[in-house]
Amino acid sequence: MKIKGKLKVALLLIPLLFLSSLYLPFSHKELSPFPVISLQILDHNGTILREVFSDKGGRCRWVELKDVSPYVWQAVIAAEDRYFFYHPGINLFSIIRAGIQNLRRRKIVSGASTITQQLVRNLNNHPRNIFSKLYETWSALRLEKNLSKEEILAQYLNRVCFGNMTYGIESASQLYFDKPCCDLSLAEGAFLAGLPRSPSRLNPYRAYNKAKKRQTAILKQMFQLRYIGHEKLKRAVCEPIRICSEEDKFRAPHFCEYLLTQLPPHIKYQKASIFTSLDYSIQKKTESLVKNHLDSLKTKNISNAAVIVMDNRDARILCMIGSKDFFDHSHNGQVNGSIALRQPGSTLKPFTYGLSLERGMTAADILEDREVQFLTPNGRYNPSNYDKKFHGPVRMRTALACSYNIPAVSLLQRLGPDLLYQKLKEAGFKSLKKSPGFYGIGLTLGNGEVSLLELVQAYSALARGGLFIKSKSFLHPIKKHNDIPIRIFSRQTAYILSHILSDNDARIPAFGYNSPLNLPFPCAAKTGTSKDFRDNWTIGFTTAHTVGVWVGNFDGKPMHNISGISGCGPLFRDIMLLLEKENQGRPFQEPDNLVRVKICPKSGKLASLSCPGEMEEIFIKGTEPHELCSHKIPLNAPLLPNNPEITISFPASGDIFKIDPILKIKYQTLNFKASVPEKIKPENLEWWLNGNIIYKLSSSSSLNWNLKPGSYTISITARWQDRKLKSRPVKFLVLQ
Repeated sequence: MKIKGKLKVALLLIPLLFLSSLYLPFSHKELSPFPVISLQILDHNGTILREVFSDKGGRCRWVELKDVSPYVWQAVIAAEDRYFFYHPGINLFSIIRAGIQNLRRRKIVSGASTITQQLVRNLNNHPRNIFSKLYETWSALRLEKNLSKEEILAQYLNRVCFGNMTYGIESASQLYFDKPCCDLSLAEGAFLAGLPRSPSRLNPYRAYNKAKKRQTAILKQMFQLRYIGHEKLKRAVCEPIRICSEEDKFRAPHFCEYLLTQLPPHIKYQKASIFTSLDYSIQKKTESLVKNHLDSLKTKNISNAAVIVMDNRDARILCMIGSKDFFDHSHNGQVNGSIALRQPGSTLKPFTYGLSLERGMTAADILEDREVQFLTPNGRYNPSNYDKKFHGPVRMRTALACSYNIPAVSLLQRLGPDLLYQKLKEAGFKSLKKSPGFYGIGLTLGNGEVSLLELVQAYSALARGGLFIKSKSFLHPIKKHNDIPIRIFSRQTAYILSHILSDNDARIPAFGYNSPLNLPFPCAAKTGTSKDFRDNWTIGFTTAHTVGVWVGNFDGKPMHNISGISGCGPLFRDIMLLLEKENQGRPFQEPDNLVRVKICPKSGKLASLSCPGEMEEIFIKGTEPHELCSHKIPLNAPLLPNNPEITISFPASGDIFKIDPILKIKYQTLNFKASVPEKIKPENLEWWLNGNIIYKLSSSSSLNWNLKPGSYTISITARWQDRKLKSRPVKFLVLQ
């Protein structure tokens, strides 16, 4: 009797426990969309750069049921579960019918799963067996107790697979029809509703006719269920279905790869999309410039390039190009040259000169550029210049602008490599991991390895008046940052460095007048070439942007005798012209506590009557010279030749110039230059063009002239001791 009593209690408790279990809630994690949602990486304007697949290995966009076209969910119900709104999660009649059909055929020819059961299967992905089927049935009944029919339908529509690694109706609509699912037509909604039954067999890209046949069957089912009338059925069956071609959105690949390394692992479970700092319009145009430039350098054994463009306001990365072609395996295209470590050549010199300026030296100080030998812990060191020449005493301005090596090494010998090393660390060069002694005085010539991104960050600080800000790849912070702006140089030092690096006249001895760095707006720039011609660099900035360019080979093979000015310079120029098209060429903002003084170009002291000439130099207040130059003219030097000559040094006869169709015409000028004896006063000079006087000079023997198409003859005349001197005429041509 006791056993029978216990059995009765058990028989009563089991159904009660089963019914109670149906009310067990589902955890938020089980129904969370984030493991399913893929992460979209967008540029700052919303252009999709890449879609990072979800944990399910596909793309998915989550939408609310109200944002789904009614045609879609009606078609899904007609295709998968016509009694969805009436059953409790399972359909006994469908189970019996499917069982009979399967027994007759002696194989599974019909399923009986409801939409709710399919959702459970999607949530758990258990192996198909009797136990998983029982669990699926129990979980479907639970879901119906915990969620409304609308919530279940929304979960299903967002999780079901539509083929081609696409989950959810929104992603399917975007992939196949390039439109949001709220805009799907009846025919398109029915077409998509048929795909989950067999995503592989009904793949629209490979089995369009089968998918279309399935769509027609679903439309007829919708008519039978009275979701649509006869006219709508007829129009939908005849409506052409235009499937969009498969498009792999894989834009700015190196930037996206870099960004994913900066992304905290958990962020993909919190966000469906991330707005980045990148401007894809700039990225795309710059990619074209890179490819065209490298095509022109094929004979120089150059296979790759890297570019970074940074917004100076807040250090946002607007463009990152790591190689010519991400998919070029023969040239290691997947290497990101913008963050790879390379020797930077002379691009670190400005930081040595900045240290000197902050310790009382000036841009007028005379530095010796002569053969010299330094004793180092590693032995004797004999630096040489790029041109293999010595230039004697030179002003600091000239030494930096012309990138002479010996003055820079001599300065660092005085300062000590520890100071430069510390300054570079402050400027974001984390890649310099060895001790200062390891690099020694060669650090100023780039014997340590750094990245293009680090260089652009540091130069952007100069453009910002000496304030360093760490680069940003996200439009909005995705985690808390403790990156406080660091002042690496005073505003005055940063301005003088910017002024020197944008002084085209100062770099003429090394680069010539018409180098790629001679831009029609204020632009500070520095080139660099590593030893053995393995790396070329050009880094520079305007008030708005900092641009860094590297060219070379990822396999380390040297280029064929090409420097930063010829390897990177033209590409740097093209990118700057692209960026500054609307910037109007704003000048660098001059800070307080600077003074301008007339100095002797030979001694750097205050100009006197005995000086061969004079020039204006900028000084931090308190460092300007107070001593007059004592330069003396040799007693045996003639005051003036008996027959003084004046000549035009630029342009040369036969020169041909072409007007740039993109650059504003007001920026396209020629700087006429003349060689005139010192005793002829500038106010006695006149320029003539095609027989007409165009300018009477008052201060110098040069003249800026706006380009105009045509053939020209130019000459210069001067008055001297009641005589009129005239240069030989120079003929040149300007093409439209």
